Amino acid sequence: MKRTVLVLSFVAGCSVPAAAQQSVADFYKGKTIRIVVGISVGSGYDVTARALQRHWGKHIPGNPTVIVQNQPGAGSMTMVNQLVANGPFDGTAIGAPFNGLPTTPLLQPAGVRFDPVKMMWLGSTNRETQVTYMWHTAPVKTFTDVANTEVVTGAQAPGTTQYDYPMLANAVFNYKFKVITGYKSTQDIHLAMERGEIHGNGSTNWTTLLSLNGNWVKEKKVNVIAQWALKKHPDLPNVPMVLDLAKNDADRAALELLIARLEYGRPYFVPPGVPEDRVQALRRAFDATMKDPEFLADAKKLSLEIDPITGEQAQQLITRVLATPEPIAARVRKALEVPK
Repeated sequence: MKRTVLVLSFVAGCSVPAAAQQSVADFYKGKTIRIVVGISVGSGYDVTARALQRHWGKHIPGNPTVIVQNQPGAGSMTMVNQLVANGPFDGTAIGAPFNGLPTTPLLQPAGVRFDPVKMMWLGSTNRETQVTYMWHTAPVKTFTDVANTEVVTGAQAPGTTQYDYPMLANAVFNYKFKVITGYKSTQDIHLAMERGEIHGNGSTNWTTLLSLNGNWVKEKKVNVIAQWALKKHPDLPNVPMVLDLAKNDADRAALELLIARLEYGRPYFVPPGVPEDRVQALRRAFDATMKDPEFLADAKKLSLEIDPITGEQAQQLITRVLATPEPIAARVRKALEVPK
């Protein structure tokens, strides 16, 4: 099997015609847009959405007010199912799900009532590097140690990288991760690590770790033992990439199916049915926000890494990922099965 190569071709963002801009401005003037985050308050997704919320509105025609609401549950599926089914479909509600959400129909289809390809993706604030990290007292010091020693990690729900990545490592490498689900946020997982309830976190965004508990890294309270990404993060030159441990093309393809989600690390969408001129206006406003000096300064204060992709790029990649050959998807699906 040839290695699956995920290439993002640049899609030039077309400008919104003047007449359409005026129509969009007339609609949004005096309105409130809700960013509905499918994860609890305090998570990396929530912190990023609230930084974006403070700046996005000034780039949208009509300058609407933008607020953040949280609707956690089932790895963001509760929020997405409701938004896609019930709307509103006028561009006043934007979903902010887990990055694993777009592959849920392929890998964990039970309860899914949406098609990610038909959802209108507005962009992502950053490509991600996920890391596996252990509390300093954990019984392993390297990623390969988990082949021989069981470690207990925390996760919010199946469908999140916190669950999926260590479970895939178990299947591909015959590792011994024991994943405990049900935590409300990454903060709750960190508290459980401090209390000694669990050994670590199977996979969470590197910048989320820095944002929530950057002092842990400096004080060596945690040991970062692996990174999940398509290329090494410049902060982590000596931390092994999980992809490099693959022993054959089939293993690598299975890993890449899940790691692909990191290219659209913090995605935003509106449901199908939103008028095209508003979708385009929201996309171009998102792109402008990603270059806004005030937003970038705000993100820097919060230790948020900004490495955006456009809505068109996210749409293209999600469409590509959902076309993964069934034998590869079936192997990964089996690895992610939740024990009954």
